[in-house]
Amino acid sequence: MIILGFESSCDETGVAAVSTQRGLLAHALHSQIAMHQEYGGVVPELASRDHIRRVLPLAAEVLRKAGLSFADLDAVAYTAGPGLAGALLVGASVAQAFAWARGLPAIPIHHLEGHLLSPLLSEPRPEFPFIALLVSGGHTQLMRVGGVGDYELLGETLDDAAGEAFDKTAKLLGLGYPGGPALSRLAEQGDPARYKLPRPMLHSGDLDFSFSGLKTAVLTRSKSLQAEPGGMSEQARADLAAGTEAAIVDVLAGKALAALKQTGLNRLVVAGGVGANRHLRRRLEQALQARGGRVYFPPLELCTDNGAMIAFAAALRVQAGLADLSGTGHAFTVHPRWDLQDVCARAA
Repeated sequence: MIILGFESSCDETGVAAVSTQRGLLAHALHSQIAMHQEYGGVVPELASRDHIRRVLPLAAEVLRKAGLSFADLDAVAYTAGPGLAGALLVGASVAQAFAWARGLPAIPIHHLEGHLLSPLLSEPRPEFPFIALLVSGGHTQLMRVGGVGDYELLGETLDDAAGEAFDKTAKLLGLGYPGGPALSRLAEQGDPARYKLPRPMLHSGDLDFSFSGLKTAVLTRSKSLQAEPGGMSEQARADLAAGTEAAIVDVLAGKALAALKQTGLNRLVVAGGVGANRHLRRRLEQALQARGGRVYFPPLELCTDNGAMIAFAAALRVQAGLADLSGTGHAFTVHPRWDLQDVCARAA
């Protein structure tokens, strides 16, 4: 079965073709970073309009790369939530239009399920069950993944997500949007031990996260440095960036290792945009190797939002018998807020 998947939940338009037998056939992605940089963040209305401009050319590009035509498709999939309502509606309506025109089933996919399963696109693939650390601009969660559709929430952030902490700190330091990658580049030139920053909830005894206290500490330190004669030096900015990154990585790694110990598992999957952070990758690889376990990451190009993870999640749900392939009726809705546990409930 060949599935064409659409992702448009925020500021990336992604389309991909996946075969249930052969895996990922082709994918294409357009990022809106350049457009949103002028505003310092995502503007929802502009994001929706740009998705409209990009989605059909990207679909044509994917089919061309894969050597397919519309007649070769057996199903379509799309991100139904969570995300920006207008942006979600673009991908959902285009996918449903394709499905209606060709008489194909349309499979709604939870955005976070796509991220959780995306490391299975790489080799070697992790076996179920595993612990998943989902870290992005909007989510920081630890999950026990027992299989497709079997997701147990172990812990999540009580306030800011890890990606938000990166971005907000970057803004304080005068870095551009998106802030996370810019902060990580600056941190390479800094001393992470120069400024003492908190590791919120690192020893809380549970698997929840909090990053608002770290953000406040960075803000306080930043103001004091700015007040010094001559303002904050470039080295101070680099040291503060390095200290922030180290604090975030310490918390993420500490909680992930605690989840492995609590569940008795030794396989960790890391997904979401922050999963591309080199410091985090190195820290987790060393820690898992020391305890005889293994950490798995999606390919770097698939860490951010993309169509491949949506089409692939749909393929896995088809193989698990969890997708409605009747192809009857094309009424649909999107879910800007959508608990992943709802997907588990329907799967059960």
